[in-house]
Amino acid sequence: MKIQYRFSGMAYRHAGAGWYLIALPKEISEEIRSSFKSEEEGWGRLKASAKIGVTEWQTAIWFDTKSNTYLLPIKAEIRRKENVDTDKSIEVIVLI
Repeated sequence: MKIQYRFSGMAYRHAGAGWYLIALPKEISEEIRSSFKSEEEGWGRLKASAKIGVTEWQTAIWFDTKSNTYLLPIKAEIRRKENVDTDKSIEVIVLI
C-alpha cells in the first residue's frame, strides 16, 4: 500500500542545469524522511510516483540537505502535458 502526500507549490528551474523541480513542504519531507530514510538509495534518492493533473508517472524524489526537503524533478513531457510553468502554483500528489 502506498502513502499519498498532497501539496501545492511553485516549480522552479535549477540554476546549474535545465532541471525543473518542486520542493516538497518541510513537514511532509520530515514525515517521509523519518518513515522511509532506510529505503533511500544513493544521494538521498527515494523511489516514488507523482501525479500532476491527470498525469501520473514513476519517478524519484531527492533529499536536499541544504533545504532539508525532498525535491521532485518534473520532466519536460509532464510540464507540457499539464502546462506547468514557474509562475503558477501547481497541485502535486506524491505516492511512496
